[in-house]
Amino acid sequence: MTLPCIHRVVTGHNPQGKAVVSSSGPLPMVVEVAAVPGTVFHEVWSTFEAPAVISNGADPTTGSLALPPPPGGTRIRFVDIPPDTEDFLANGAERMQEAFRQIGDADASTVKHNSPHPLMHRTESVDYGVVIEGELTLVLDTSEVLLRQGSVVVQRGTNHAWANRSGRMCRMLFVLISGEYDEEIGKTLEAG
Repeated sequence: MTLPCIHRVVTGHNPQGKAVVSSSGPLPMVVEVAAVPGTVFHEVWSTFEAPAVISNGADPTTGSLALPPPPGGTRIRFVDIPPDTEDFLANGAERMQEAFRQIGDADASTVKHNSPHPLMHRTESVDYGVVIEGELTLVLDTSEVLLRQGSVVVQRGTNHAWANRSGRMCRMLFVLISGEYDEEIGKTLEAG
């Protein structure tokens, strides 16, 4: 099943300060992850600080693909996640370093020989994930939760993976906010 293209409208201001459409059309950056065929990142927008600078500046999605949000910033994207295959579950961990390198954060992968899923990873961010189409299972170190269309996950820098056991494509919308672990969690993660 092919999911529809995403249409993005970006607004701005003309020289008189009136609201205008700066661009309208398909996303300029859509990237399939080669190591995980069918996984597609649709980059919508990023900010680089908080509060965000409001300007008519350049499109922040035309650079290199990066998994985490910019330090102090945000990122919004859609991700299409194909169904897990037996081959991927058996051999996917071997390809994950390359997959995370392609999406700009090789250090995010946390997969080990006893990991519950080959896509286990962690970013130091707060992520809001919304199931737009299909269903997905959120895999954590010690539990799993089935997510259906309309489910929302608030991911607070935890080790996790997204398992698609449904047999059909899933599309998630993610808003990522740069974060910092508090002292207690930071010490626990360093020790682990």
